[in-house]
Amino acid sequence: MSKKKLFYGTALSMAVAMGAGLVAQVATVVPAVMPGAKPVTLEHIKIHGAALEGNLEGDAVDRDVIVFLPPGYQKDKHRRYPVVYALHGYSIGAEQWTHEIHVPQTIEGAFAQGAKEMIVVLPDSKTMHNGSMYSSSVTTGDFENFIARDVVAYIDAHYRTIPERTSRGLVGHSMGGYGASRIGMKHSDVFGSLYIMSPCCMSARPAGPSNPDLEKKLETVKTAEDSAKLGFFERAQLATAAAWSPDPKNPPLYLDLPTKDGAVQADILAKWAANAPLAFIDQYIGNLRQYRAIAIDVGDQDGLRVDTATLHEVLDKYGIANSFEVYSGTHTSAVADRFQNHVMPFFSKNLCFEAGCR
Repeated sequence: MSKKKLFYGTALSMAVAMGAGLVAQVATVVPAVMPGAKPVTLEHIKIHGAALEGNLEGDAVDRDVIVFLPPGYQKDKHRRYPVVYALHGYSIGAEQWTHEIHVPQTIEGAFAQGAKEMIVVLPDSKTMHNGSMYSSSVTTGDFENFIARDVVAYIDAHYRTIPERTSRGLVGHSMGGYGASRIGMKHSDVFGSLYIMSPCCMSARPAGPSNPDLEKKLETVKTAEDSAKLGFFERAQLATAAAWSPDPKNPPLYLDLPTKDGAVQADILAKWAANAPLAFIDQYIGNLRQYRAIAIDVGDQDGLRVDTATLHEVLDKYGIANSFEVYSGTHTSAVADRFQNHVMPFFSKNLCFEAGCR
C-alpha cells in the first residue's frame, strides 16, 4: 500500500459511503405511524463541554443536545429510567439526525410495539469542518470525553436516570458508528450496551492515486468560510486532520495534512492509521468483554459493509458475543426502520431498568 493511497483511504471511505448517503436521505424508509402510540416529550437543551474548553478551532463549548423523555416520565415523579445516547454522522448535527431517524415518531413507535420506556439523548458534535470524529484533539476539543463524561454527567444530574453503566446504552451511525466504536472501546466503565450502525473510518485503506489539485486546494484553506466553500470530500479531509493530526503550532487551522508542498508526511499518515478502531481494538478486548450486549449492522449496498463485517469477525475471534446483521439497503435508506425496530428493542432487552442490576 502506498503512503499516498493510505492518506485518501480514510476520508474517501467517508465520502463514498456518506456522500451517497446524503443523496439517499430523502429516500429513507419511514415506518408507519403506530396506532395508539403515546407521545414522548422533546426538550432542546445546552450542555457545557468542559472537555471542549480551549479548542483551537473556536467551536462551541456549550453544545445543543436533544432529549426525548418517555410517555410515563411526567406521570410517575419517582420512576427512574435508563438512557440511550445516539450519535449522529458526519456533515449533519443533532437536529438533522432527528429527521434522518425520524424521531420522535420512531421512538414512540418502538414503545407502542413493546419496547420498555427509556430516555433517548442526541448530542450535537458538528464542528468547523462538519464533524468531530468523536475524537480527542486540542484543535476540535475532546469530543470523546464530552460524550462519555460531560453529557452523561449532565443528564444524570438533571433527569431521573438510573446512573449506572448497565443502564446506559451507546449507539451511532456512520461517523457516529465510528464514535460508538471508539468511545465504546475506551469507556466501558460508562456504558453497558453498544449498538454500532454502519461505522465509517474503521481502517485506513487504499482508495486510488493521490490528487495534487486537491492537496493544493486544502493547503490554501485559512478560515471557516474557506472550509464552508469546499465540497464534502475536501471538508471530510480537513475534519479528519483536525481530529487525528492536530497541531497547536500550525495556525490558522491548527492541523497537519498528510502532504505538505507535494511531499508525503509519513508521521501524519501514522497518526491517522493509529485512529482506526480495527487497528487499536486489540488493546481494548478486556473492556469489550464487559458489555452486556453488542450489536452491529450495515446495509448490503453500503460501501462500509466490508469493514463492518471485519469488526464483527474480530469480536468473534476473541469470543465476545455480538449480533451482526447485513440488511437490505444503502448507507441511510433503512436507518429510521433500524432505529425503531432494531435499536430501541435491543436496548429494551439489554439495558438494566432497575438500579443495582448487573
